[in-house]
Order: sequence, then C-alpha cells, then structure tokens
Amino acid sequence: MSELILGETELKSRVFLAPMAGVTDLPFRKIVRKFGDFMMYSEMIASYAVIRDVKRTKKMMDVVNDEFTSIQLVGADPKIMSEAAKIAQDLGANFLDINMGCPVKKIVKSEAGSALMKNEKLAARIMLAVVQSVSIPVTLKMRLGWDAEHKNAATIACIAQNSGISMITVHGRTRSQLYSEYADWIAVSEVKRVVDIPVIVNGDIIDTGSAERALRESSADGVMIGRGALGSPWSLKCVHDYLSSGNQSCCVLSDQAKYDIATQHLKYMIEFYQPESVIKIARKVLMYYCKGNRDATKLRKNIVTLNTVEETYELLYRMFLD
Repeated sequence: MSELILGETELKSRVFLAPMAGVTDLPFRKIVRKFGDFMMYSEMIASYAVIRDVKRTKKMMDVVNDEFTSIQLVGADPKIMSEAAKIAQDLGANFLDINMGCPVKKIVKSEAGSALMKNEKLAARIMLAVVQSVSIPVTLKMRLGWDAEHKNAATIACIAQNSGISMITVHGRTRSQLYSEYADWIAVSEVKRVVDIPVIVNGDIIDTGSAERALRESSADGVMIGRGALGSPWSLKCVHDYLSSGNQSCCVLSDQAKYDIATQHLKYMIEFYQPESVIKIARKVLMYYCKGNRDATKLRKNIVTLNTVEETYELLYRMFLD
C-alpha cells in the first residue's frame, strides 16, 4: 500500500483512529500508539471553550508532541473556529480537523457538527477561516449529508478542496441515520471521484474484512476505525498488517497480552485524571474490555460497583487471567 502525505508529513499507515467523544482521550491514544504510528484524533473539542481557556478543554488538547495526532474542533462561528485553531497550533498540534459530522442533538442545535452540511456557505467560511489562520494541515470529517434527500458530501468536498483542506474523511451515513442501518461505503466513492486530495472512509469498519470491503467499495485512500477499537486498541494494527501484507497474526492475542494492555491503559488513566474521577472513567473503559468475554454479563455488573483502584486491578485480573 502506498503511503499518504499530509502537508509535509508522510503518514505511516492508511488506517486511522476516529475522534470519539469520551473515548479518544490521551490515555486511550497512548495505548493505541503502542501498536503503531497511526493517525489519531483528539476527542471533539468545542472551539468556544478553547478561546475561553477552559481548563478541562486545554487538558483534552494535550497531544504530548505526538507527530501523528490531530486536534478536532467543532463550532459554527468562523472567527471563533479560527482563533481556536491558532491556539491549538500554539499548543503543539501538528494537524487540525474540522468536525462536520457529529450528529448529537446538542451540537446540531448550535448549527455545528453535521448541521453545517445544511449551510454550505457557512461551512465554506469556516473551512477557509481555519485554513488561513494556521500553517499546519487542516482536514475535514463529515457525513454523506443531512438526510436521504440532502446528500451533498461531494459538493462539500469540492468546497473543502478549494478552501485548502488537505484530507477528507466521510462517514457513510447521513445525520438523520445517526448510527442506524449500515454505512454506505459505495456513496463515499462519489466524494473520491470529485476531489484530488485524500479521502478516508469511515463507518462500520471493525475488522480486517470490513476494512477491505470498505476500501474496495469506496475507492478511498484509507480507512478510519471508531467503535471497532473500543476494548481492542490493537485492532488498528490488525487491519494495517492485513491491508499491507495479508497477515492476520495480530488479531489473536493471548489473555496475558490483553491483561497487560488493559492494566497499562488503567495506569495511563490514573496518571492523567484526578483521583476523584478516575474510577468513574475507568468503569466505562472496562465495559469495552468485556467484549467477547464469556463472563461479560457478570463482569459488567461488578464493574459498576468499583470504588477503588485496587478493586479495579483485581477485576482486570479476573477478567483475563482467572
């Protein structure tokens, strides 16, 4: 597989980790990074919170000088988005991503996220403002459109390319579909046909088979994995190895290896979050690691009762090694 170039940076893989609110925090990205130099994204970050210097938001923007991590911004005001972009660059971001795909009601009510696809003129102003305000590559993540009657991803893609956007990721659903039905990878090929910049396909890509089909049907330049990485941060390496060489050996991990990964993830959370909040966050993360476990139902019931770090380590041992 040929490499992708983003700005002056040669990406090491055509497999990307999707930005996911409440998931792709620094601890999660550090775990995924252990498996390769994949392009990854911060959680969705509100542009207005950035310029207001909200402490929690600044913490979310910590990319620890990671060469292949992008900060994703969401907003509906060109000036605020451009100011937030400047701050992100000053904080060390090597890439920025504009969110035009979030379907959450709170976001679309503010005319941001996927709601921007309904307002092509505003979307164009935002993209141009962000690109012109920074010297680092700016990318875009969007959906197919607002609903089945308004699929304008190809139009937005052309606007994006003309605005100086360096790469586009397309989730193969409309906003109205949320996460229901199957992602339409073939529809993504319409975007690929109208632009020269790289196009990445996203949606329902959870393993080697779905990644291969998504690439074939979309003609995209790469794949972005979201929910498929929850509880299995090694999945990006599995897909990368398979797409590169047909090798699927990474997809079979021992229980000891999974235990080591999960405990390291917990250690990163303990280092990153305040003591009063880390267990609450760890409960959610451990729910994902239950995936595929024969005692998953029982384990999930135990997870919600966790109160201490010691109990959490003990449960991880029972989950993988007992």
